[in-house]
Amino acid sequence: MSAKILIIEDVQEMADLVATYLEKDGLEVTKAGSAEEALEILKSLTPNLLLLDLNLPGMSGFDFLKKFREENQTIPVIIVSARDADEDIIEGLGTGADEFVTKPFSPRVLVAKVNANLRRNSEISAAAEDFKSFGDFKLLLNSCVLKKGAEKIPLSTKEYKVLEYLVKHEGEVLNPETIYNAVWNSSFGDITAVAVYIQRLRKKIEKNPAEPEFLLTEFGKGYRFNSKS
Repeated sequence: MSAKILIIEDVQEMADLVATYLEKDGLEVTKAGSAEEALEILKSLTPNLLLLDLNLPGMSGFDFLKKFREENQTIPVIIVSARDADEDIIEGLGTGADEFVTKPFSPRVLVAKVNANLRRNSEISAAAEDFKSFGDFKLLLNSCVLKKGAEKIPLSTKEYKVLEYLVKHEGEVLNPETIYNAVWNSSFGDITAVAVYIQRLRKKIEKNPAEPEFLLTEFGKGYRFNSKS
């Protein structure tokens, strides 16, 4: 899956030029012509990196960066600006930018900087991520994601929580009441929901749901997670 880049630049020709080079390198690009438009885009898009101009209409790039960093500390931001005074560079980096590129610039060099920041951020995220592996799967406990190789397996919130609870209690036989109380955070309700979610999970992670390798049934007792297929 290609990385998503959000370009925040009010000069359309400049945004198009940078986007062309990034897309040629296999990156997915979204463009915003103002900080306000970027904030609206960020409600539905989680980019892997931002390219940010400082001289924007309305909210300035500095003010946008301050607001963005209040919500997200990990997504890399590269400032791309014609402002090259030491004070601007110091303020940009001090506000939370990872790098400051001055205009004019080489588009190829900018793409190289983008890829270097993406690679570095990916390595940091991987090192910090707590995970549990089983078969070809990896359950990322910090980001609440199940992956099979590079593929993200779609799980509902409850599916993830049921799987996470079983994985964290590997080897233990857990009756439906225990699982329901932990995942639904309630001792009242229809505990047959547990069996429904176990079946859903088996369809997503088992080679043969009728003969599960990971989500095992201990008849008359409950369920047990086994990571060794």
